[in-house]
Amino acid sequence: MSDKFDKETAGARPAATVSKDDGPAPGAPAAIKAIPVRHYGRWVSAVVVLGLVALLVNAFATAEKIQWQAVGDYVFDSTVLAGAGRTLLISILAMVMGVVLGVVLAVMRLSKNPVTSWVAWVYIWFFRGTPVYVQLLLWFNLALIFPVLNLGPIYKDEMVDVMTPFMAALLGLGLNEAAYMAEICRAGLQSVDEGQTEAAHALGMSHGKTLRRIVIPQAMRVIVPPTGNEFINMLKTSSLVYAVTYNELLRATSTIGSTSYAVMEMLFVACIWYLVITSVFSVGQYYLERRFARGSSRNLPATPWQKVKANMTAFSRERSSTV
Repeated sequence: MSDKFDKETAGARPAATVSKDDGPAPGAPAAIKAIPVRHYGRWVSAVVVLGLVALLVNAFATAEKIQWQAVGDYVFDSTVLAGAGRTLLISILAMVMGVVLGVVLAVMRLSKNPVTSWVAWVYIWFFRGTPVYVQLLLWFNLALIFPVLNLGPIYKDEMVDVMTPFMAALLGLGLNEAAYMAEICRAGLQSVDEGQTEAAHALGMSHGKTLRRIVIPQAMRVIVPPTGNEFINMLKTSSLVYAVTYNELLRATSTIGSTSYAVMEMLFVACIWYLVITSVFSVGQYYLERRFARGSSRNLPATPWQKVKANMTAFSRERSSTV
């Protein structure tokens, strides 16, 4: 029986081999040629949007009452640069105050102590429920209620000397920001699984050490993105301290505009500096978020330079394949 099997195998016809150059095998389906769908609506909408943008740019560029030379002359003016520096200073200090106090309020809000939890809730309720502009005016006019700041043997002075425009701006922005940061920090702390806290306590770690070593490092992934947005918003909200006569960027440009009769031009200068400052910190926020995403994402998002490099590589490959 094995001899018969060997004879049949030996007399069997070898399988036909088909090379790539011979085309598809007989009876095989033809290759499908994909034709991309043409989206004419996208091209039309793109042309319409570009046309509207061009009209807007042309309207401002050809406006006879706008002296664009004055914009270039005052962009790097010493008064404007000093105002931009004060805007940056008050924003950073107010944000630091907001973050530190926000963490404390978040811990108080999550505390099992009803008194501390209730005090934190009332603080957040008040400062989130009243406008920043009103809070700035309250601090600036505090001398109408308390003419003298009397802290007993520690400190005593006139309230007008204590509540300077800088101090009113710092307290108004910082204390208001703390209410929002408290909710951001509370959301970040609650995003960490409770099982990790229980495991840390089982290992003998105290509540404070568990927060520092286990909970807060993991919560930073949730806290950092909205905190960066809050700081960008703080840079723009700092323009409200104009009301308490703090000489920041908007007040500096407005003062120059009122004396040189170039009101719109100086507002354009203020917009340029606000855009520059917020753009720089937006890039920093991107890399900070990318750093804290290392523990949760297998593939980190590409940096802007990596995206440009990838697009250039893809373009060069496509060009070489068509040649």
